Amino acid sequence: MKPLKVALLGCGVVGSQVIRLMHEQAGDLAARIGAPLELAGVAVRRMGRKRDIDVDPALLTTDAESLVARDDVDIVIEVIGGIEPARTLIVSALSKGKSVVTANKALLAEDGATLHEAARAGDGDLYFEASVAGAIPLLRPLRESLAGDHVKRVLGIVNGTTNYILDKMDTTGASFTDALEEAQTLGYAEADPTADVEGFDAAAKAAILAGLAFHSRVTAADVHREGITEITATDVASAKAMGYVIKLLAICARSDDGRSVGVRVHPAMIPRTHPLAGVREAYNAVFVEAESAGQLMFYGKGAGGAPTASAVLGDLVAVARNRLAGTHGPEESTYADLAVHPMGETVTRCHVALDVADKPGVLARVAELFAKHDVSIQTVRQEGHGDDAQLVIVTHRATDAALSATMEGLRELDIVRAVASVMRVEGDD
Repeated sequence: MKPLKVALLGCGVVGSQVIRLMHEQAGDLAARIGAPLELAGVAVRRMGRKRDIDVDPALLTTDAESLVARDDVDIVIEVIGGIEPARTLIVSALSKGKSVVTANKALLAEDGATLHEAARAGDGDLYFEASVAGAIPLLRPLRESLAGDHVKRVLGIVNGTTNYILDKMDTTGASFTDALEEAQTLGYAEADPTADVEGFDAAAKAAILAGLAFHSRVTAADVHREGITEITATDVASAKAMGYVIKLLAICARSDDGRSVGVRVHPAMIPRTHPLAGVREAYNAVFVEAESAGQLMFYGKGAGGAPTASAVLGDLVAVARNRLAGTHGPEESTYADLAVHPMGETVTRCHVALDVADKPGVLARVAELFAKHDVSIQTVRQEGHGDDAQLVIVTHRATDAALSATMEGLRELDIVRAVASVMRVEGDD
């Protein structure tokens, strides 16, 4: 069979592993596809840079546009990341009828519509399994396996860096700063960890998950985002004492009336009996709740060169098979066109710690304020005495707007010295 020629854009941590797997598994890949794969070229930023793998110098080029435009290229793999030039290169490839495999979560979350429209116009494939949760097969089950079901909620840990940091804070009592430094030393966190610890990475992945799960277009801008930089060792210890663990969660859920969806990323307390509580170190795990299938859990390595390259190769096999068969995979499904409701309309529960004056009537006044904003209290306990007096309250479910208004009211009460912490609670209702 005539080889299918592959252009690779990027030769960093993931790209170098893609090349390694293509070489090591060439025979198996050819047998699975029905034709051999041939690397036509590798686009890089700098020719002389030392790489993690030996690459034939004749394959290297800094002219990505010309590589993508070559008539003999059948499939383009994009692993350079970022918005530009990735968007221009992908659109160019798709418009020429080439198939594209990408791991670019940021681009898909910001402007996936442009890519999908280009794929439709060029009658080509756009596959992106590697954009969310590394090696975990998650997007294809949402896009294909559950196409006949009604997904109600997607809940999970989709960022390995933050999970490692929170896990170390929980198991060792480390501060956020110390846990972050350890993650950086081990290579789990970048020198500039902002995208991870502030929730941007997880928000992009949440947008992609929500779009697939609910057949609607969701962008990163639609996602409510909070990071973990304000989580303290005291917060983690308090959660632990109550039988909870703190995780950064991506939560995508239909509203009760089914007319809209909520998409959010924020730290939350979950019971230690919940399966997600046992997800340790830099691993990822995602729960999918569907009407007929029930609860499904996907677990595995969510980042790293080899795991991500595994997902890329899986997509490569799929698009190569489609190309030989003269067909293509499923197109973007946005028929439901559900609106994304604001965070204020999202119904959540909260754990609230208040530093209060130690005198009679404090609990009554606090409870009165909660009632004023239609937020009912599930449990309350008092800890300490005198200057150390604290009320710890867990609410029933209420809108985030009502909870926020309650917190503002608490800050104005003369009996409340400080709102020590506010943490949402998930997974036990």
